[in-house]
Amino acid sequence: MSVMPLRTEADLDGLLAQAGAQPVLIFKHSTKCPISAAAYRAFHAAIEGGELGAVRPALVRVIEERPVSQAIAARLGVQHESPQALLVRDGRVVWEASHYDITRDALRAAVREATASPS
Repeated sequence: MSVMPLRTEADLDGLLAQAGAQPVLIFKHSTKCPISAAAYRAFHAAIEGGELGAVRPALVRVIEERPVSQAIAARLGVQHESPQALLVRDGRVVWEASHYDITRDALRAAVREATASPS
């Protein structure tokens, strides 16, 4: 599955509209942070390994798309962190992790739990 880039608030609106029918995983990435680079590798490994199942992955680069990053925090009611992974289902965050807590295993487990149980 390809990663949806979030470059505008309209992109975010479209993604969140999908989150009712299909969970989405938003990855907030700093292109200048080595911790974020490691989390980004884990995010992509989970995608390439098929571990996200039907969850739609999306990416926002927090420096380059700062307004979108801020909109995510405001609309979803979460404190901004970078790197940060947010699993959204039915319009609400059902799992989040940041920094070293973003691992391939953590992503796999979060997706499994979010897609196995009712909201």
